[in-house]
Amino acid sequence: MPIDYAKLDGETLLKTLEGEAVAKKVSDLHFAPEKESVRLEWRLHGILQKLADIPHGAYEAVIRRIKFLSKLKLNITNVPQDGQYTFNVTEKGSDSVEQIRSINVRVATLPTRLGEKFTLRLLDPKRGIISLQELGFPPEIAQKLHELINLPHGIILVTGPTGSGKTTTLYSLLSTIVGKERNIITLENPVEYEIKGIVQSEIDEPHGYTFASGLRSILRHDPDVILVGEIRDLETAQTAIDASLTGHLVLSTLHTNSSIEAVPRLLSMGVPPYTFAPALRAILAQRMVRTLKEENRKEGVTYDPGAQETYGGVTALPELFLLNNELRTMILMQEQQSVIEQKAREQGFISMRDWGEKFVAEHITSKEEIARVTM
Repeated sequence: MPIDYAKLDGETLLKTLEGEAVAKKVSDLHFAPEKESVRLEWRLHGILQKLADIPHGAYEAVIRRIKFLSKLKLNITNVPQDGQYTFNVTEKGSDSVEQIRSINVRVATLPTRLGEKFTLRLLDPKRGIISLQELGFPPEIAQKLHELINLPHGIILVTGPTGSGKTTTLYSLLSTIVGKERNIITLENPVEYEIKGIVQSEIDEPHGYTFASGLRSILRHDPDVILVGEIRDLETAQTAIDASLTGHLVLSTLHTNSSIEAVPRLLSMGVPPYTFAPALRAILAQRMVRTLKEENRKEGVTYDPGAQETYGGVTALPELFLLNNELRTMILMQEQQSVIEQKAREQGFISMRDWGEKFVAEHITSKEEIARVTM
């Protein structure tokens, strides 16, 4: 029987939401104030779903509780605040013994005309390290990624929008080389999951510890492999590229819609092509698409992308752009993106849309779902 969130008091509402969110593998919780009530939503499998309209009174109690837990200032409502807290969940393991584990929650507030909006991101360590096979990467893509992570130097980029699984994929790759006599250091914002055997550092921009300054510090600690959470400016990009050209394997992310779009993105940042073209080894673009339940895997059926009950899980939809000397030369010459893509296709490049058509043909997902994430 569905839970009537609108009838719960503040503290019960938050506890119930936390438990349900963990059980259903929800990534984010949203509280958005409106004139008559507060819209409660969560993001499940990449889709933002409305749960209820809750009374302002209950929301005020939720706000007080969240601010107390995450050490935010109770009397500050007109500027954004960021914080975090943890809560515990109890569940039975494979041996039927009850286990307690902690879930980390990243809290962000935003002042709006109708009150403070709260967004809670749930970071579940149980879901932190997932193999490429469990993520759903096709075997040939997984194999190439395993080869790439064992390279001695160069730069590997993973691209896609927020929530597309970029960090999860990078964690998965790093976990395969832990203990292989390689010094692995990460620079993240924030550190989402702890990985034994890896040195993880978290940036602190208000105190001047940025991706660029942190990366320069990391280079003084004799790393073999470096993960930079995100390349967002010229200084970080150039430092990461220089590191990859001086004997380090560098992994990072960019916000682009496709793999090849990372090339013009770096150019638009002001990175000279003669520096990043020699360094690039591969660019992986990805999305997480919902998979059809077994009973829905039929020929010629049209599905409503909003019908969550149609789908039963998620899988990775990839696009792997592998660089060779010919393609690097085209980048150096600043050929148009369409020309580079055509040459890559001649060499075996498969676009995300092409993989999507293959997934549809194999009844893994629907054409509506592919359209939703690749339009």
